[in-house]
Amino acid sequence: MLSLATRLRSLDDESLRLAIVARSVPATGIRDFFDLAESLLDPASVQAALAHLDRATLAALAVAGELAGGLAAADPATPGPTIAELADRLTVLAGASVAEADVAARAAELHRLMLACVSDGRLAPYDAVSAQLQRWSADGLPSATELAAAPQPAPLPPASENDIRFADRLATERAFTAVSAIAELVTELAREPARELSRGGLGLPDSKRLGLVMAVDLEIVAPLVATAARAGLIAQSNGHWLGTEAGEAWMLEGTTRRWAALARAWHDALPADVRTLLARRPAFSWGAGLHAFVSWLYPAGGDAIDARVREFTRDAELIGVMAHHMTSPAGVALLAGDLDAAAALMGRSLPAEVGAVYLQHDLSIVAPGPLAPSIDARLRGLADVESRELASSYRITAASVSRALAAGETADSLLDFLRAVSLSGIPQPVEYLIRESSDRYGRVRVGSAHAPGSPTQSYVRSDDAALLGTIAVDQTFAPLALVRDTENRLTSRIPVETVFWALTDARYPVAAEDSDGEIVHLRRHQLARVQPVVVTDPAAALVEKLRAGDGGEVMAGDAWLARQLDTAIKGKQTVTVSIAMPGGVVVDYLLEPASVGGGRFRARDRRADIERTLPLSSIISITPVG
Repeated sequence: MLSLATRLRSLDDESLRLAIVARSVPATGIRDFFDLAESLLDPASVQAALAHLDRATLAALAVAGELAGGLAAADPATPGPTIAELADRLTVLAGASVAEADVAARAAELHRLMLACVSDGRLAPYDAVSAQLQRWSADGLPSATELAAAPQPAPLPPASENDIRFADRLATERAFTAVSAIAELVTELAREPARELSRGGLGLPDSKRLGLVMAVDLEIVAPLVATAARAGLIAQSNGHWLGTEAGEAWMLEGTTRRWAALARAWHDALPADVRTLLARRPAFSWGAGLHAFVSWLYPAGGDAIDARVREFTRDAELIGVMAHHMTSPAGVALLAGDLDAAAALMGRSLPAEVGAVYLQHDLSIVAPGPLAPSIDARLRGLADVESRELASSYRITAASVSRALAAGETADSLLDFLRAVSLSGIPQPVEYLIRESSDRYGRVRVGSAHAPGSPTQSYVRSDDAALLGTIAVDQTFAPLALVRDTENRLTSRIPVETVFWALTDARYPVAAEDSDGEIVHLRRHQLARVQPVVVTDPAAALVEKLRAGDGGEVMAGDAWLARQLDTAIKGKQTVTVSIAMPGGVVVDYLLEPASVGGGRFRARDRRADIERTLPLSSIISITPVG
């Protein structure tokens, strides 16, 4: 622990912060560098770090520990094997050549993770780390020899051209299905949010509703919601899932760009180990072999990593990055980090978008293929979606036309739009319905009637006394507590937005108006505001705490030296102590400290085999041996 504490104290602030982050060190209970070193060398902390290492890195660490033990027995001053010695030993155990460059890279990773120290070309694992590895056999985990010698599982058979073509077609179908389903999800949440349960996840009623809208099985709803949330298309606000500004912008993109946004979010969320694993053999069919390989590659953490792999491969299959247990051609490009190439490959396979529809006399609209997003969005404002396949269908109703008028359309703007996109003209029933709905629209007006000291918040007015009378006695509106104010007006203590949408849902020809009587367009649900989360860096805070507690150079004297010696005494560790002698001469002693007190310390001189008592004030530095 002493050598690690000394090393940690010598790091600059950023390197120290990165070391804390790499090992996920909690700040609780850590007051100084010795506490930090103790935390890093705690068996549970060491095991957690080992669980994330692959087999080759573990083998280098375990074999280095065994070699270091033999070297220390011969010469305690020798910290560990050289990289060349370690590579030679790994080559013998594996029965195949292990390159020094590969061993050096793994040694650097172990050094970064504070599991070992690389110095002068030698790799020296910390004793606590080697001790943890030696306990592995009792837990059924591989020994150093088994780590180095266990052969890789049988190579996966390469996929045939037919398999690749099949995977490409299946991936394209899944990509299109996912994009279409998520578009329906974003649209539906704009109409009616879904509640997130306190224990997490959607309730069954909302899941069924969204599954029906998206035309997917119930078990696919949650992964699609997670996929949309990961891309920022939807977000939680006050316990409900709502659309976002990014989601609205995404809805106006083409299918290829929509898919690219989902793929980018999936790739960005990949943990580094999973990304490396999936990119390792992209042109092969993994199947069950993927999970066998994970267990072999990560012998101490296979279950946890396998769970992460399963989660991300499930989502990859969902959006077409993978298909039939194999990475799709677009997925191969994505895992290589080339999103543009991935989108181009997927775009060549996705069905082409169309910009025209057929209007029918029965008020239905049929699209002969996937519609351009701008046309689809406007049709949804005018008509209800009846089916969402490659060829979608919509239906115009009086309520859907009123919805479009409430959003700011006019009869002329709707008819002009339909003329521009219709391949069959505008049937007379369609034009009649739009004109008639436009004439009726606004016969009922809702506005704000809030006044200081008055409980009234809104009013409903109409020049059609009979229509207003119908609203007044309609039991649907009993919760609104409507009260007749004048012959052509009702008032309520309920806010204007609630009253407006209640009348809209009941299919009355209602419009909202301002204080000047001008029609205004209300939005049913607000967008979720995705605010950047300002997170304090606990690692940086811990670094600041350690530096403050260290006391700088003044306190670095006796307090730091005494703690170093005390730690060496407890660990029965030999140290090299540099002592400033009279006349400016510095003498190095190889000592085994025995006690500290009264500004002096007593130690056994290993070279002279005598006991020495030296003042702390004369110590220049203390360096652990081994």
